[in-house]
Amino acid sequence: MTTSEIRYGKARVTFYRLGGAVPPLAASVDIDVFGERFLAAYTEGDNSQVVATDTMKNFVYAVAAEYAGSTLLGLTAFLGRRLLETYPAMETIRVTAREVPLDAAAGDRGLSEVLFRSTRRDAAVAQITVDGTGGKPEITGARSGWEGMVLLKTTGSSFTSFARDAYTSLPELVDRPLTIHLDAWWRYADLRDGTGEGLGLLGPRAVRDEIERTFHEFNSRSIQHLVHEMATRLFATHTQLREIEFSAENHTPDAVREGKGGVKVYAEPRATFGTIGLVLRR
Repeated sequence: MTTSEIRYGKARVTFYRLGGAVPPLAASVDIDVFGERFLAAYTEGDNSQVVATDTMKNFVYAVAAEYAGSTLLGLTAFLGRRLLETYPAMETIRVTAREVPLDAAAGDRGLSEVLFRSTRRDAAVAQITVDGTGGKPEITGARSGWEGMVLLKTTGSSFTSFARDAYTSLPELVDRPLTIHLDAWWRYADLRDGTGEGLGLLGPRAVRDEIERTFHEFNSRSIQHLVHEMATRLFATHTQLREIEFSAENHTPDAVREGKGGVKVYAEPRATFGTIGLVLRR
């Protein structure tokens, strides 16, 4: 006897919503569809229940024009509910949206309302899971985040007194430079806050700025120590959050040369890197 889990969808549907009374919004959307109703497409080649992924793409473009909000989580919730209302064969869907940043450019020349600089590095993200098996779309999971941060500090980090044995070659690292790649996710106690419908919306840039502030201020004894402090400070400041998750990679460069006057040269970090994860819940 075999069991199966079915998933298919459309990835990287990128749009730019411009004009009208709403602020500009650009995002790249992924849709994942789950459900046993599509099993026949796999086992028998029967596509009668299958919504083409190209149709999903066109649906995103159309519904993005109807979305009147400005938050990514609100966008994913709007898309998720509308998809299940339109295509009841979809039992459960997951919608993920990654912001395509539109940063005001040339603001000192008075052009910021019409001129934007588009980048695709670190950016805000949001993800919604919607279940339709009960007959009415129900959101069963929702989180916001900021992915792709690359942070470097020249001082204020150490890694010492760790377990040592015959396989250990890493020296004690006191006041080292530290480079990390970091993704952060958070969940609200009340979804309305995350979608902008409640009073407790915490903008993703505000979270990113607080993370950077902690990275700058906190003298950490490890990356584990650092991400825990980041989460603890966010919880202390923002009571509307019920869960915070960090996924970090250690990309600290290797010291290769010491010059005069305390100058040190560091090489590009190795391809292999350490990973650190933390989920903190109230």
